[in-house]
Amino acid sequence: MTKMNADNLRSKQDLEISRQLMETKAVKRINEAIEKREEKGPMGTRRRLLATSVRISRNMAPWLHEMADDCIKKLGVEIPLELYVYSSPSYNAACVKPEEGRLFIMFSSSLLEAFEGSELRFVLGHELGHYLYGHHDIPIGYLLKGQANPGPKLALQLTTWSRYAEISADRAGAHCAQDSIGVARALFKLASGLSGKLVQFNIEEFMQQVDEMQVEDAEPGQGAPAEDWFMTHPFSPLRVRALKLFDHSELAVKGGKSIDELEAGVQVLMTMMEPSYLEGRTDTAENMRRLLFAGAIAVANAKDSITDREIAVFEKFFGPRTFSTDLNIDQLIEGLPARISQVLSMTTVAQRMQIIRDLCTVARADKVVNPEEIKVIESIASQLEVPAHFVSQAVELEIELD
Repeated sequence: MTKMNADNLRSKQDLEISRQLMETKAVKRINEAIEKREEKGPMGTRRRLLATSVRISRNMAPWLHEMADDCIKKLGVEIPLELYVYSSPSYNAACVKPEEGRLFIMFSSSLLEAFEGSELRFVLGHELGHYLYGHHDIPIGYLLKGQANPGPKLALQLTTWSRYAEISADRAGAHCAQDSIGVARALFKLASGLSGKLVQFNIEEFMQQVDEMQVEDAEPGQGAPAEDWFMTHPFSPLRVRALKLFDHSELAVKGGKSIDELEAGVQVLMTMMEPSYLEGRTDTAENMRRLLFAGAIAVANAKDSITDREIAVFEKFFGPRTFSTDLNIDQLIEGLPARISQVLSMTTVAQRMQIIRDLCTVARADKVVNPEEIKVIESIASQLEVPAHFVSQAVELEIELD
């Protein structure tokens, strides 16, 4: 890889969407509240880490600190770093928002023992990337898990941004690792949960699985659960393919494809996970919107009548005054099968999953998802030939940067 300003690695979509989010009232409000809280003193992050994890000093693991030093140098990070490990059988790592001028990176014990060399450099670089690109400035956890109730449109925008944030962090990790095989091996371990001791990693066969996902045809594929394509940051074929595009770009090799070509390729991949049909002007997009409109009414009306709060949520999603007392709710619900049939005839499974995910987002927006609402969504999913377990995944979706 060539030497460069690490800012150039950042996904353009990550940068653009984050700028938009930083100007929204909800994000400003939460950040102002956090800032006021921090003015009173530290949030206690370091104390919690010291109480629940083990700080890895330079004397305890000089090799790990040398890796961190190398990544810090490559990315141009300028902040003291503390490393921690906590007990867990799952492979995981996290970069915690700085406190009192110190940055914290946590590793699960299983990841630290199973990952080595460039695999670990990729993880370190990925986590440092979250800090470097200011991803903590958007309080996604507060917004989507707290009492903020951002509304469906903002929730979807946050979800979209978080995926591009992962793309940026992956590039930072790949730049630190400078070993495409090691990066692929790290993603293999994260995706499979295997340490590599029982199953021998084979890059060609792993990449063949990615190719068989038939990304170009907008099909979820056969090699992994279909809902994987719509998780907020899965270690999925989309991320592997995005890194493959990165490896062939001028950011990674001299004479590689331009940054514009790279970004365009990543956008094509990521549209598989984005509700682009909401603004689309094609007949397919229009029919998908019509189905989402009627489906959202059916979901809101599933338990008794539609409440004022549900109307407010509905209008946040579709726009002001899109709900009217003149709407014939019974007629809309009766017409659902026809709208479903129309969408079924002109869309891919991936596109139909977008509609189901968006219906789940509507249901989750007021923080209460009733069994009756689930039943309606599962019925629509079944008619769209989307598996029922995808509904439960989308309803229970937890969103936070890892």
